[in-house]
Amino acid sequence: MALVLRLLFIGDVYGKPGRRVVANHLPAIRARYDFVIANGENAAGGFGLNRESASLLFDAGVNCVTLGNHAFGNREVHTLLDDPRVLRPMNYPLGTPGSGWWTFDVGGERLTVVNALGRTFMEAVDDPFAAMNDLLERPDLGTVFLDFHAEATSEKAAMAYHLAGRVAAVVGTHTHVATADARILRGGTAFQTDAGMTGPLESVIGADPAGPVARFLTRLPHRFTVAEGAAQLNSVEVDVEAGRAVRIERYSFTEAGGDT
Repeated sequence: MALVLRLLFIGDVYGKPGRRVVANHLPAIRARYDFVIANGENAAGGFGLNRESASLLFDAGVNCVTLGNHAFGNREVHTLLDDPRVLRPMNYPLGTPGSGWWTFDVGGERLTVVNALGRTFMEAVDDPFAAMNDLLERPDLGTVFLDFHAEATSEKAAMAYHLAGRVAAVVGTHTHVATADARILRGGTAFQTDAGMTGPLESVIGADPAGPVARFLTRLPHRFTVAEGAAQLNSVEVDVEAGRAVRIERYSFTEAGGDT
């Protein structure tokens, strides 16, 4: 009988509040999961990943950190990309430092974590649909989990249906708002449009509201800073058996002092 793997995927970790809630809460629940993935592209001050942020996430119990369109927003990330536990989007052009996927051994089971970047309303990158097709031609990937970092909900859903029955899970990141559509598609592919943000609760997708509000009011550039106060951890649990999802469920936690 195949082993059932319980995976936890933590949505975009944003700044110091996001790092804090992961460091304080994940160790308390870590024993529930066989493998933990976290999107860390906003972990360093809301923009990119540095060595301190990566070390904190790994020390808390994260096994793999994925990135996104801010993958190279902090120069220190170049010192991390030789580590197979740190993945940048696979569909950056050929020659980009780092790797977009890696196969891990999890209790004797093979788990391939993939990071891909959407193109709708985003920067110009290679086709993520074709890149996934090419990757899935490879043998011995085992269970495949995709963090699809994309802006458009339609592109995320299209990717999930494109991969239905071929991967265990497609979970979206980037928009920082958790969606209420967790489900299992045909062929045993778990899908949620966006895992949500792990960061400050009283914020505009992580930023202190003053900056974004002023920008909308004036249409002029305004400095965005990471919001302070209580943080919320937003994540998705996925149970996988024989490479196919058998359960997907949202998991969230709010620090004391939050309003929810």
